[in-house]
Parts: sequence; structure tokens; C-alpha cells
Amino acid sequence: MSESVTVLTDELLYGPPTQLGAPFVLPYMLDTSDDYPTSSNVTQVDAVNRAILRAVRLERHSRPTMNMMASLYEDVSIAVFAPGTVQTNHGTAGLVPEAVQEWPHKVAILTREIAFIRDAMADGVSLSAAPGLEKTYNQRAADKLDGQVFAAMRKA
Repeated sequence: MSESVTVLTDELLYGPPTQLGAPFVLPYMLDTSDDYPTSSNVTQVDAVNRAILRAVRLERHSRPTMNMMASLYEDVSIAVFAPGTVQTNHGTAGLVPEAVQEWPHKVAILTREIAFIRDAMADGVSLSAAPGLEKTYNQRAADKLDGQVFAAMRKA
């Protein structure tokens, strides 16, 4: 397995220009605590600042969000499809409640401290195609909400 690193460099995130292009952030986040009720669980992440991967938006009352609150935000990981590989970005997270208090949406913004980043691919294997998502929602409403979320992330 590759040696772990603690800084998400441009090379790690973007890779050589000849590979798959821009990174794709897996729209799931894993709370890796081991014991019930904070057992491992996967939840959807709606927005990730890909440049620094330090803030994510989660449904505020989801089980993983509550688990992270109960476990003091320890051991949170995010998977990133980077050029040619999948990386796991491990660390701790902290809730930024004031960033979204006035919103009608039930979301939470977390800031992240990266402890280490690992290549999650098996040795001798590389990612040959970037994954894709088909959007089935109102694009105008989604763009407006994304703008609000990223503005709150910049303030946080």
C-alpha cells in the first residue's frame, strides 16, 4: 500500500494533465466509528469544496451527522476519485452551526482537519474512467442552493 500523506497537494488532487482530468468527489461520506450507535455508515454529501476538501454539507438530522456529533467528529473520511486512483482523505471534523442557522434547509457544514490521505486502490490497479452522475433535480434551484452553501463555506 502507498505511504500516507497529510497534505492534499495539487499533484494528488489533479494528477498529471494527461490522465482523467479534474477530480470527482464521491458524493458519500463515511463515519468510521466502530461501536453502535456510532457504527460505520454512509451518507450523501451534497457539496464539497474540491480545491481544499475542508468543508462538506450534510443533512443536519441524518444518522451519520448525529454520530459525528456524538463521537466528537473523530475518524471522518471522504473518498475522492482523483486522476487514475481513488483516495481516502481521513481526519476529524467540526460543526459550523452558525453558517446555516438562517437557512430553511436542514443542512450542516463541517470543517475538516486532514490527518492523512491514502491511495485506496489495490496495488497494480488504476482508475480508467471517471464516474459520472445523472442529475434529476431542478438545475436552477440546485445552482442557487450550491451558491449559498459555498458562500457559507467560505465564511466558515
